[in-house]
Amino acid sequence: MPGGHQTLALLLFSAFVAVTLAITTWASRKRRGSAEEFYAGGRLFSPMENGFAIAGDYMSAASFLGISGLIALFGYDGLLYSVGFLVAWLVVLFLVAELVRNCGRFTLADVVAARMSERPVRIAAGTSSVTVSVLYLVAQMVGAGSLVALLLGGSSEAAQAWTVIGVGALMVLYVSLGGMRATTWIQIVKAVLLMGGAIALTALVLVRFQGDFDQLLRTAAERSGHGDAFLAPGLKYGGDWTARFDFISLGLALVLGTAGLPHILSRFYTVPTARAARRSVVWSIGLIGGFYVMTIVLGFGAAAIVGPDAVRGSNAAGNTAVPLLALELGGGAASTGGTVLFAIVAAIAFATILAVVAGITLASSASVAHDLYASLRRRRTKPRSEVSVARVAAVGIGVVAIALGLLARDLNVAFLVGLAFAVAASANLPVLLYSLFWRSFTTRGAVCAVYGGLVPAMVLVVLSPVVSGSPESLFPAADFQYFPLQNPGLVSIPLGFFAGWLGTVTSAETPDEAKHAETEVRSLTGAGAA
Repeated sequence: MPGGHQTLALLLFSAFVAVTLAITTWASRKRRGSAEEFYAGGRLFSPMENGFAIAGDYMSAASFLGISGLIALFGYDGLLYSVGFLVAWLVVLFLVAELVRNCGRFTLADVVAARMSERPVRIAAGTSSVTVSVLYLVAQMVGAGSLVALLLGGSSEAAQAWTVIGVGALMVLYVSLGGMRATTWIQIVKAVLLMGGAIALTALVLVRFQGDFDQLLRTAAERSGHGDAFLAPGLKYGGDWTARFDFISLGLALVLGTAGLPHILSRFYTVPTARAARRSVVWSIGLIGGFYVMTIVLGFGAAAIVGPDAVRGSNAAGNTAVPLLALELGGGAASTGGTVLFAIVAAIAFATILAVVAGITLASSASVAHDLYASLRRRRTKPRSEVSVARVAAVGIGVVAIALGLLARDLNVAFLVGLAFAVAASANLPVLLYSLFWRSFTTRGAVCAVYGGLVPAMVLVVLSPVVSGSPESLFPAADFQYFPLQNPGLVSIPLGFFAGWLGTVTSAETPDEAKHAETEVRSLTGAGAA
């Protein structure tokens, strides 16, 4: 891309960063020392505002860059991500949102520890939440690196590395200074920008094919080199039994994982009531549903207009399909229109990444301070010191995410998020559902449910083709692959539920009926909720 065009895109990047830093500065002046302000934004957001923020938090680089890239490369099989991410919100709406808002204050551990022995439960849930958050952060880092590397020089490793470091520094700054209030407004701005950009690109793709979606699909199939197989199941997840089980495993992780994501659960605490939390989810489902429908058009549009070979040539994992599509729709790399559209889309994608990493970093730092640190020093910990610990934790989490993001920069971001969803569904969802709905659930059961899902999920990922044993692995020269599936959800999710059941039935602890009754009444009515 010509230097002047690169400058335009960088100016748009800088403009968004400047706006978000201004929001952060404004938010940092409001009730800065309050734990409720830092973690939950004072619980003052309306359902519509929180719905937009949830959508902004959820529609990540995996959605905008990764899913469209997978559809462009693998056609029908890439649709699984769109369907799975959307269907997951029905689980959140009907099983989690209102009950979590009534039972907790800031984190997942608040819900579980309400009727358990607090310290072991908080340590377990906090550890799991931080692990899931870091995995999710890595995906955003990889997306940022792919995007800016394309802008600054194709596949420049130096550009990717410095972008990952820069995004990590910004996310720490947002969280440390502004807390939940700044993060929420950044996510709202990002959601509006992302929806606007997706609508514009979708309209341009449909105009290119005179509104004929069938022609779009036929052209995509022809350019893919796979013919009709591009529009049928099996191109990525077909063939032998391993690929088919991987398909099932990924689907389970996507559908069940959302309800266990710490940064999504924490958003329900930013509204004043459980009813507002439920209405927030309804708003977010409308926004997210519309967006994922558009990713289908964008993915097949990239296959038809740019071509899978060009997409793969720019980024082997397909993470740059949408920016390349924007470049072509605007008139090509040498045209002003193509450059402007590319720059706008790249800036929106960058905004997407910054907003999501801020939300994830806030949730994970809250888990470190409110669950891990405070569980060890609960009697002597004041709210202000807890917030200070959260700010320090944000720095540490940022460093870890930057290091892992540099390591995993050649993997597809949607695939990386799928791993985070698998861990969330394996470790967080079982303990959450058991705590809310099983009267006999015990402290041992809660701890076993978390570690019984978390440890197998992480071990299976390490022993999978993702880490070693193939040219696409993190360590292609090594081979310690013993687990054949790329996504561990098919094994680790049932293990999490089984471990929670086994720990409960083998526990000598007698469940506190009074605490369960109190939790049940609070979860269903909101009486006594913070």
